[in-house]
Amino acid sequence: MKLLDDYKVLTVTHHNINVDELGHFVIKQNGDEELKEKLDLLKDNLQLEELVYMATCNRVSYIFTTEHDLNVEFIKEFFTAVNPDLKAETLEKVDKFVSSYVGLNAVNHIFEVASSMDSLVVGEREIFRQLREAYARSQRFGHVGDNLKILDRYTVTAAKEVYEKTKIGERPLSIVSLAIQELYAAPQLTQDSRILIVGAGETNTLVAKFLQKKNFKNVAVFNRSLDNAAHISQMLDATAYHLSELERYDKGFDVLIVCTAATEPIITSPVYRSLLKREVDCKIVIDLSVPSNVSQEVISDYEMSYIDIEKLRARAEKNLEFRKKELTAARKLLRGKLIEFQKAHQQRQLEMLLHLVPKEIKAVKKHAVSNVYAKKLDMLDDESKALVMEMMDYMEKKCISVPMKAAKALI
Repeated sequence: MKLLDDYKVLTVTHHNINVDELGHFVIKQNGDEELKEKLDLLKDNLQLEELVYMATCNRVSYIFTTEHDLNVEFIKEFFTAVNPDLKAETLEKVDKFVSSYVGLNAVNHIFEVASSMDSLVVGEREIFRQLREAYARSQRFGHVGDNLKILDRYTVTAAKEVYEKTKIGERPLSIVSLAIQELYAAPQLTQDSRILIVGAGETNTLVAKFLQKKNFKNVAVFNRSLDNAAHISQMLDATAYHLSELERYDKGFDVLIVCTAATEPIITSPVYRSLLKREVDCKIVIDLSVPSNVSQEVISDYEMSYIDIEKLRARAEKNLEFRKKELTAARKLLRGKLIEFQKAHQQRQLEMLLHLVPKEIKAVKKHAVSNVYAKKLDMLDDESKALVMEMMDYMEKKCISVPMKAAKALI
């Protein structure tokens, strides 16, 4: 029978260590085959019954079941097995870097991780997907048994209820999402709006994905490398231009989205004036660059709806505070899920014990007939022997049914 305290979690996160140092606590591997081999060794050497391993950009978690206590010596042994090259000074301070959870605290921690309550960005659901993938991989490796199956089932339902019944995932936090939200709210934006994208890096690629979903087609892309601009231009069926052609562009615009690695403004007064082509209506200008790629002169001299990264960051921080306020409601919900999990775990342990009862009683009966009372039974006549066996069969059935009924009453 597995106790609730056999559930254990060891985790290293952005809370306790610099993200670039997380690599000391991960399983170094090239592909699933090598990862499985190393996890097999870890599982065998540390006597772990079940194991799920998850590594993300800001978190490394080991979820397992074992009877071992999570004392400092065990944690040192654990991460020495994970990384034999771990420096002695790091190993000596391992309890400062590693958070450990036992029993119901371990279960609650996994619930909170899946619900993105313990994430770098509260409410971002990516961690839920990563945890599901880690579980599925561990299941393929043969590292998941009955206890982690129950944990996974209740983790999924707990996380889904948090996302559905609280507002923890509401209000966007990413700069691009917020920029696009403001763009869509602009009254002058139409499906035919002429959109200029300056820069073809990761940020503007995300912008392009949003525009693609809304089927904007009247788009032009400018970049120092036409090869790098090709991906965005293909997504939006847009025309790609070299950045040097920006000032000569003569088709006008309604929306200008700028994000490049330039350290000086690209959208200067001469460039902006040329792009306007004497149009006087209010334009939408979104500057997602650090430092700003739109000159202050342009911002002050021309009428526009100007959206800059500092304004967006302020909104992101406000939205994050809103999400954090939802943690209280989420934790209240999880307390109920923990009670459900405890009952389910207890029920499963009783079911497994009950499954053994008939087998054990039959074994006792067989031993009694074949060994303990074998000589005395041989001294009986056939009729008496048949009566004894009939009584033994009756007692076997009763001995099986009595604890079954009692256990079911407890369940």
